[in-house]
Amino acid sequence: MIKLQSVSKRFGNTKAVKNISFEVNNQENLVLLGTSGCGKTTTLKMINLLIQPGNGEILINDKDITSGNPEELRRGIGYVMQNIGLFPHYTVAENIAVVPNLLKWDKQKTNQRTSELIHKLHLPESCLKMFPHELSGGQQQRVGLARALVTDPPILLMDEPFGALDNVTRSSIQQEFKALEELKRKTIVMVTHDVLEAFELADRICLMDKGEIIQIGTPKDLLYNPINDFAKSFLDGQRLALEFKVIKLKDIWNHLPASESKADKKELNHELNIWDTLEILRSEVIAENFVSDGNGHFKTIDFAIVTEAFNQYRYTAHHD
Repeated sequence: MIKLQSVSKRFGNTKAVKNISFEVNNQENLVLLGTSGCGKTTTLKMINLLIQPGNGEILINDKDITSGNPEELRRGIGYVMQNIGLFPHYTVAENIAVVPNLLKWDKQKTNQRTSELIHKLHLPESCLKMFPHELSGGQQQRVGLARALVTDPPILLMDEPFGALDNVTRSSIQQEFKALEELKRKTIVMVTHDVLEAFELADRICLMDKGEIIQIGTPKDLLYNPINDFAKSFLDGQRLALEFKVIKLKDIWNHLPASESKADKKELNHELNIWDTLEILRSEVIAENFVSDGNGHFKTIDFAIVTEAFNQYRYTAHHD
């Protein structure tokens, strides 16, 4: 869907991006991760020509993006920024309708799509007549997402989309983001400096430093197969928390005891990560549950069993 080939960008004497190449697959969420000033936002903005590439080539669907009209390119790409960027003197409905109006949609089509999106994003119908300053930070972020999604673009670019939110609101919206069916059909490139956020949301992570790509891979690749000392040390402070988020019940399957009986037990999805599993088990009235591999095999789980199996898996992963 998106391909960067030997792309560089210089601002004066500063080389912000140095000869980077990567591909983003159709309906994949690639997260650009790194410290401030590593070139990730510059890279993102070059994909929709908010910043012109210096050298190299950027292709979308095998077409060089510089060969067409930049405005037309941007109308086909959803864009969500950190400070949300809502127009303060427009109502919520007017903010969401900006691109449909540019595309000359009729009013009924715009209103129907707007109504559909605000329900999906858990916003009340009454908010459509309100102005951005009358909304909470979380509501503003949802409106920003609705504006980016309203024309159903195949590509979504997100620059620190949850960075301005408090931790509780951010966590809540991240969970909504993961669950939203609308987003599962998108090809997404997201920028963040938040390691936990990257590991929570990414299919693959592109780790950057000083304008260069250090490593691209799945969250597990970065955790268990770091390419160099920088990649390893970048995650060291949060390694255990990341493992709770990345490792799933299906990964620890061989360390779980077989289930004797399913009576009076609740089945948990084997795609659940360990963090979410332990949260469920901690709050459950039923002490013991079970998990299925989808092929007629079952394992017994409770808080202690999952914790022990997780520790065994970690030991094996770190000593292979």
